[in-house]
Amino acid sequence: MAVSVLEIFKVGIGPSSSHTVGPMRAARMFTLALAEQGVMTSVTRVLSEMFGSLGATGKGHGTDSAVLLGLSGHEPDTVDVDQVPAILEGIRGSSSLLLQGAHRIALEPPRLSRRPIGLS
Repeated sequence: MAVSVLEIFKVGIGPSSSHTVGPMRAARMFTLALAEQGVMTSVTRVLSEMFGSLGATGKGHGTDSAVLLGLSGHEPDTVDVDQVPAILEGIRGSSSLLLQGAHRIALEPPRLSRRPIGLS
């Protein structure tokens, strides 16, 4: 089985693509599923929770931004990285988010979990 270099190296926003590519894709896939199921317009709230290394270091590595971009319909390999700061400023500045670029929901400030990370 041949493997392309594009399958090994994933393109994504930084500073840590390992913390942004998967979450951005997952968030986008979530909104695509909402649209396919015909329930997008009934969505009033989306809660995103991070676990493991994404929960421990995600904000510093850009996971929160990646999720916002994915929910907005952006993909890691096609988003214009030069426009990412402006896109995020627009989302945060308006305190709202257009799910898949089509349905507006309010954006609430993140609440940090006080749950311990790791095994107990």
